[in-house]
Parts: sequence; structure tokens; C-alpha cells
Amino acid sequence: MIKLEHTAVMNLENALRGMRNPMNSWAKSDSYEDEAGNYVIGEADLDLAERLAKSGTDHRKYLRMIFVSVDVTAPLYWWKEYDTYKVGTVANSTSTMHKIHAKPFSREDFSCDRMSPTALACLDHVIEVLEGQRLKFLETKDTAYWHDMIQLLPTSYNQMRTTTLNYETLINIYYARRNHKLPEWHTYCDWIAGLPYADHLITNLK
Repeated sequence: MIKLEHTAVMNLENALRGMRNPMNSWAKSDSYEDEAGNYVIGEADLDLAERLAKSGTDHRKYLRMIFVSVDVTAPLYWWKEYDTYKVGTVANSTSTMHKIHAKPFSREDFSCDRMSPTALACLDHVIEVLEGQRLKFLETKDTAYWHDMIQLLPTSYNQMRTTTLNYETLINIYYARRNHKLPEWHTYCDWIAGLPYADHLITNLK
């Protein structure tokens, strides 16, 4: 299970202006803001942007200036793979350390949509134990029960992080993960493909 919410794409105008710096070709820019205040890339700018994007990382530095922020809720086993991408990413997560005891444990806290009945039965038992130790911790404040929760917590536990990336990093993720065995990556890559101008700047480069 993965959920992506509150997507925001920022700094398109500055990135496209910087794209034209090497040739001092700012006068050829045809991008504009529409009546709703949205930045629209013009045909000439988009043609240049796409050609540079396809020319490789040395020529598409402007893509590192297009920022994307999104809230991602995903299981810990997915976050372990996401953490491969340390360059060009920032993430601020909900705190397992501080808030693991704040609410009752339930199936909804875990990515278990592809579990077999046997695995679900095991998960239900783990949830029962986690909840028991949580209640004991709340009652006694004995950190031994807290350590039980932290060390027993399955990697299917869902965590939400507010993340910030740029279009260059998203290119790397898209081509590395679009055919991955985890369905969560397919959903993530579909989200990438739906970003503004992704079909010109990200998904059709190879």
C-alpha cells in the first residue's frame, strides 16, 4: 500500500529562466502565467527543455531546480528502498520513536493487502501483542514495554513522510523503479508520470 497526497510542483519559472542562461536566450522565452496564476511553459521553451532533458545530466541542470513536495504514506519496507535516494531528497517523517504508543494498533496501520490468510493470522497476533504492550507502557511507563513495541514492529507498518525532491532525482527513480517487483513502486512511478510536463521532461527520455 502507498498513498501520495498534497503534491506541489515549484520553481518552474526560475528553472526555465536559468535554462536559457548559457546562451543568453531569455528573449526567446514564451512561457507565461495563465489567468488562474498557473505557470504555462510555451512551445519554444518546452522544445528547448525537452531537447536538453534528453541530452543528459550535464545539459539538464535546470531540472534540479524544479522542486516537488508530496506527502507519502508507505510501509517501512518501501521506505528502506526509497532511502537509496539520498541526493536531492529531503524527508520529514512522523515519529515512530515518539508516537508509537499514541494510538491503538490495528490492521489499518499496516500494508497487508497482499498477505495470505496465514500471514494475516500471524500479523493479527503481532498486533494483539503490540497493543497489549502499548497499554502496559501507558499504564506503567516502563520502557521495557516500549522497547517491545519498537523491536517487534513489522516492516509492513505504514509511516507518513513529507518529502521534497527535484525532477532530476525523479528521472533516476522513474527509470530505476518503474518495473520493480513491488507494486508500491508502480504506483509511485505512475504519480511521477502525472506531474506537470513529465511526458516531456521525465518519462520519455530513453
